[in-house]
Order: sequence, then C-alpha cells, then structure tokens
Amino acid sequence: MSQNRSATYKDAGVNIDEADRSTAKIKRLAGATFSDRVLTGIGSFGAAFSLGGLGFKDPVLISSADGVGTKLNVAFSLGVFDTVGQCLVNHCINDIAVQGALPLFFLDYFAVGQLEADVVEQVVRGLSIACKENGVALIGGETAEMPGMYRAGEFDLAGFIVGIADRKEMARASRVKAGDVLIGLPSSGLQTNGYSLARKLMFEVAGYAPVQQVPELGTTAGEELLKIHRSFLKPIRLLHEAKLLRGAAHITGGGITDNTPRMLPDGTVARVRLGSWPVLPVFELLRDIGHVADQEMLRTFNMGVGIILAVSKSSQSKALKLLAIEGEEAYVVGEVAKARRANSKPKVVYEK
Repeated sequence: MSQNRSATYKDAGVNIDEADRSTAKIKRLAGATFSDRVLTGIGSFGAAFSLGGLGFKDPVLISSADGVGTKLNVAFSLGVFDTVGQCLVNHCINDIAVQGALPLFFLDYFAVGQLEADVVEQVVRGLSIACKENGVALIGGETAEMPGMYRAGEFDLAGFIVGIADRKEMARASRVKAGDVLIGLPSSGLQTNGYSLARKLMFEVAGYAPVQQVPELGTTAGEELLKIHRSFLKPIRLLHEAKLLRGAAHITGGGITDNTPRMLPDGTVARVRLGSWPVLPVFELLRDIGHVADQEMLRTFNMGVGIILAVSKSSQSKALKLLAIEGEEAYVVGEVAKARRANSKPKVVYEK
C-alpha cells in the first residue's frame, strides 16, 4: 500500500461490503423463522421477544450455549456447510428440552478469518431449517470477520438458545425414583460428540478419505460423520405434556456413562442393559478400527442412543404406545435402582 493512499478496513482483511451481503442473506433466512412474538430481529442492536400470553403460571427461562466442535473439520473437508447449522440448533434444543423447556429463540455466533457470503448463507440456511422444524425463532447473532484468527476456508460456529417452562413442571432429578424405567430413543449417528477420536480412527488409522465409500456403512466416510444431530423435542414434549416424563438425559459428550446420571437423584444408579438397543454400524466400525475398549466407547460415543427418558414402571406401556403412534422407535434400556449407600452420587451400572 502506498504511504500516500488512505488505509481502509479492507486493507486489513475486513470486507464490510461482503459483510453487508452476508447480512442481507441472513435477514431473509432468519425472517422465515419469525413469529408475531419477535418484536425486533436481525439488524437491531438487540433482539426482542415477547413472552406475553404463553400461559405459564410461574415461568422460568432456561438457556444453553454450545458449539459444533470438530465436526466442523469434516464439513471443511467436503465443503458442505448447511448440515452443521442444523446440528447446532438441534443439539441446543435437546439440552433445554430435557429440562422441560419449550424452546423460544436461538442466536448464533459465526467467526471466520475471511468472510464469504455464500458460505455464511449455507450455514444460516441450516440454522433456519432446524429452527423452523422446531418452532424456534432465529432471532439474532453475530458474524465476526477476524483476519489471522482462522485458517483459509475455516470458521467457528456456536449457538445460544432460550426456552421457557413452568417451575412446577420442569423435569428435574428429584422426580426420578428407584423403580423407574429408562427408555432410549435412537441417535442418527455420532450427532455432535466424539469427533476427535472418530476422525483420528476413520481418516488417520483406517486411512479413509472423506469421499471414500465405506462398505460397512453404505455411504462415504464424510457423509456418515456429517449426519444431522437429531432433535428430540417432539417425543420429549409428547411425554412431558402427557405427564409421563420424570426425567431425561441428552446423550452427548461423555456418552451414556456421564450423561444419564445428570437426571438421577443421589442414592440411585441407572442399570443399563447392554444389547437392549441396536448399536449403529459406525460405532462397531470405530471400535474395530481402534480396538477401543467397551468402557471407552460408552463414555465417548452415544452408541446409537440419542436420548434416555425416565418414566414410572406403571407408565411404561402408555409411554411406549404414545411414542409408537408418533413413529418413534423406542427401546427399554434399563431401570433406576437404589444405590448401596443412600447419599452416594448417581452413576451408571452396565449389565449384560
């Protein structure tokens, strides 16, 4: 740059014109998720959402924030960016739905070294698809262009969700009791957890290319790892509104081992029966590639169970029937039992 020429923001790597183009695309996609409750949305300094008339007697706001993790690396390798947006929204929805929350609105954070409006559009399209499917408003967010922070062609993506519940109706650990039945619903695959190990085993140890067909999976390695994280909002709300749900656990990082105890009260254990649900082929393949021990698999991956629901023994048949009517596969994977020590921390005990 000549010493006599006026410096611009673009000289430093930030393209405001491209940012404006991105914002126009975001407004169109996000606007399709709005309801009458969205008072101010994309373009305002802050987004406003009305809580009036929702019918909650003692409303509690429940929020969560999360990211997509190293699943993004698979998206970068294939140049496919819409599915990770869906994964992010659905993951966040599940995290608050298990606490009895009805999700209301979602915000995203997209950070990149050099902004490309078309890439932003793909990501936000995925966000908007998942938001519309779940009745959530994509109400705002942040698109940050930060030269030098990320490698070319890479970005980071995170999200924040807010939901609402009645204080007395919240699904809390105190409602789960010894004798309750544990029902598992199937995951779509890895969802958004265990990707650091999965990528190492699939791409480094086994030597698969992302576009390579894997016979055991019936698809390519990349397509398998990019399968969309399921939303479990509908089955959770189904049992919640039928007053059958006593607790729920989203099986994310930490697998069944670390997530199931999060819905249990002290002095109880979750007795989970191995073999009571179909383990997806991708997990069998990863186990074989890395000779991974069973306990490590169960603590790293969801093993084909995306969510675990707790219902009373007397409600088991009704709960399974309601899920079946809605087309949900469901498996009785275990039960809650008393621990040997009354005040011990909850844990999972696996049985064969």
